[in-house]
Amino acid sequence: MDGLIKGLVDVALGAADHNDRQEERGERSWADLVSGDQDQDHPPPQHHRQQHHHQQQTQWSNSPQKEERREEDSHSYRPSNRPHLVNEQYRPQHEESQSQNFNTGHKVDEDQDGWQTVGKPPRRTHKVPKENWQSYKRPSDEQEYSNEAEVGASLEPSEDELADLARACDKLWDLDLNRLIPGKDYEIDCGEGKKAFQKEDMAQGNLFTWVSDDVFRKPTFARFLSLLDNYNPHQGCKEVVTSEERQEQASFIEEISRTAPIKYIYKYLASKGIASGSFQDFKRMMTNLWFDLYGRGGTSGSSSSFEHVFVGEIKQSDEVSGFHNWLQFYLEEEKGKVDYQGYILPRRRGQIPDSESQLLTIQFEWNGVLKSLSSTLVGVSPEFEIALYTLCFYVGREDNHIQLGPYAVNIKCYRFGNKIGSVFPIADS
Repeated sequence: MDGLIKGLVDVALGAADHNDRQEERGERSWADLVSGDQDQDHPPPQHHRQQHHHQQQTQWSNSPQKEERREEDSHSYRPSNRPHLVNEQYRPQHEESQSQNFNTGHKVDEDQDGWQTVGKPPRRTHKVPKENWQSYKRPSDEQEYSNEAEVGASLEPSEDELADLARACDKLWDLDLNRLIPGKDYEIDCGEGKKAFQKEDMAQGNLFTWVSDDVFRKPTFARFLSLLDNYNPHQGCKEVVTSEERQEQASFIEEISRTAPIKYIYKYLASKGIASGSFQDFKRMMTNLWFDLYGRGGTSGSSSSFEHVFVGEIKQSDEVSGFHNWLQFYLEEEKGKVDYQGYILPRRRGQIPDSESQLLTIQFEWNGVLKSLSSTLVGVSPEFEIALYTLCFYVGREDNHIQLGPYAVNIKCYRFGNKIGSVFPIADS
C-alpha cells in the first residue's frame, strides 16, 4: 500500500513538472505575440523564458506556464497627457531626509571638468511601518479589526451580475474603496519600452518613485505585507508554517472579510451554492484556498496559491514564477532585490503606459533571476485582488475576459486540483 501511495504521489508531481515543460515550450511563441514579433528573424534568447504552474481542469489543465508567456499577448493601457513629475504636495515627508541614504551598489565618479559617470541611480530606501506586525501573530480572536463594511444594496449581486462574470468583476472594481490614486498615494516611472526578448535594461531607475507611508498603515495592506516574509522563494523547498504564521493568515482573512469586495463575493458565491450560508465557513474556505500547501517543483508542501501568485517563486532552472503583486514588487525593489528593466512594448502604438497606468506589463530581475514578462495591477488593494481571483477561480474559466474600470483585461486562471495553480491579469486588446 505504501508503494502504491508513493507511486500516485510521483505521478502527480511528475504531471506538474510535465506541465511546466509544456509551459516553457509555449513561452517563445507567446512572447512573440506580445510584441508582435512573429516575423522576426532573431529568436528570443534562452533566458527569455517564463514560468508557471500546474493546473487541473479535468485533472490537469493545458500548459499553465504558457500563462506567463502568453500573459500579455495584447496590451491595453489608458493613455494620459499628464507629465511625469513628482507632485511635491504628495511627496512623503521622510523622502527628503532619506534621499541621501543610498545603497552604494552604483558608483558616481566626477572628473576634474565636472563631468559625471553615472550608472543606474542608487536605490532610495523607504521605511515600511511594522509596529503592528508582531500583534498579527496573536490568536485571531484576540486582535482588533476594522469596522465592518456596511451591508447595503450595493453589496447584493444583481441578476445581471450573477449571470455575467464580467459585470461582477467590474462591480468589484467599483467596490475597491481602498484602491490608491496615482500621484496622490504613489508615483511610478515606467522608463522605456522593450521587446520581451531584449536583454537591455531600459529603466534608469526604480519603477516606484515613491509610495506614501500612509498606504502601509491601511489595515488590509499592513496585514498583507506581514505575510510576505513567511515563504522560502525557492521552488521545491518544503515550506514550514509556524503557528504564528497561521495566526497571521487567519487575521488577514478576518480583516479583508470586513471589506466590501469580500462581502460581495461571499454573497455572490452563496447565491450560486458554491459557498455555504455561514460566513465563518466561507472564511475557512478562503483560508484553505489561498494558504493550504501543495506540491510544486517535485516537492510536496512546497507552495501555495498565495505564495505563488503574490510572493513569487524561483524555479530550480533559474526562472521567476508567479510574482504578480505590486506591493511585493515595491518592497523587493526597495530592498534592492528587484531590478526593474522596463515595460514591454504594446502591440498597438499610442498605448504606451505612463505614471497613471494601473495595469502594467513589465520585465524585471528578482534576486538576479530574470522574469521576461509579468503583468500586474498597480495600486489595487489586497482585498480586491483576492476577491477578483477567487471569483474567477470558482465561477470563471481559464480565460476570463472582463472590464475593470478603463481596462480591458483577461484574467488567466490555472487550476491545480481544487487549488489555484496561478492567476494573473493580461491586458486585452
